[in-house]
Amino acid sequence: MMVSTRLWLGGVVQISRDRSLADRLMQQVRRCAACLRPLLILTDGWSAYPNSILRAFREKVKLTKGVGRACLQVWPELHIGTVIKRTEKKRVVEITRQIAHGLLEQAENLLHSSCGGMVLNTAFIERLNGTFRERLASLTRKSRHAARRLRALETGMYLIGCTYNFCCAHHELSKATHWAMACTPAMASGLTDHVWRVGELLMYKVALPPWVASAREGPPRKRPVSDPEPTRRARVRLRKGVLCSLTR
Repeated sequence: MMVSTRLWLGGVVQISRDRSLADRLMQQVRRCAACLRPLLILTDGWSAYPNSILRAFREKVKLTKGVGRACLQVWPELHIGTVIKRTEKKRVVEITRQIAHGLLEQAENLLHSSCGGMVLNTAFIERLNGTFRERLASLTRKSRHAARRLRALETGMYLIGCTYNFCCAHHELSKATHWAMACTPAMASGLTDHVWRVGELLMYKVALPPWVASAREGPPRKRPVSDPEPTRRARVRLRKGVLCSLTR
C-alpha cells in the first residue's frame, strides 16, 4: 500500500519547519497506516523526512532471552522514496528519484498496484497542496488575508480537509475506470456511501466515548450530591500594635 493524499489525513501546523514538525506528522501517518503492510512513503527533498519516518515506523523487539533491553527495529516492509526537483526560472528542469530505505523494485510494484503512477512521484501531495492554497486564502504565497493566530489556520485547514474528503467528488475517482459515479475520497476509502452536504457535515454529532469508572471513583451515584454549605470563617481581631511588631 502506498500512502497517498487521496484521503486527507489531517493537518499538522507549526510556525517553524523543523525536526519536531516532521516527527509530529509522521506519528500521525503511523496511526493512520498501522494496518498497512507493506508500505511505501514518498517525500520531497527535505532531509528531515527520512529520519523522521524511520523513528516513527519502528517497534521494540526482544532478540535475546532473559533480562535485557529490547532493541528498536524498523518495519521490515517499509520503503521510503524521495523525489528531488531542481527548478530554474520557476520551471522544473531536472527530477532525481532515489530510494532512501528499502528496495526500488518492491517500491515500484507497490506504486503500480496502488495506481499511483509508473515512476516515483509526489503528484498527489502537490495537487492537494494546490487545492488547499486555492480554497484557503491564508495559505497562498502572497495574501492579504494572512492568519494572525495559529489556531485559526489549523481550524481552517481541518474544515477544508473535511469538506474535501466528504463533500467534494474527486474527478479522477469518478471516472468510468474507477467508480463510474460521483465519488469522494471518503467513499473510496469505505468511510461513507454517499456525497455529504456541507450542512450535514457541520451538524454531524460525534458520539462520546463510553464512560468507564475507575477503581477509586466507584459506581456512578444515583442521587445528585447536594452542594456543601459554605463554612463561615471565624473572625480574628488583632490587638493593637501586632502588625507593627511583625514588621520590625
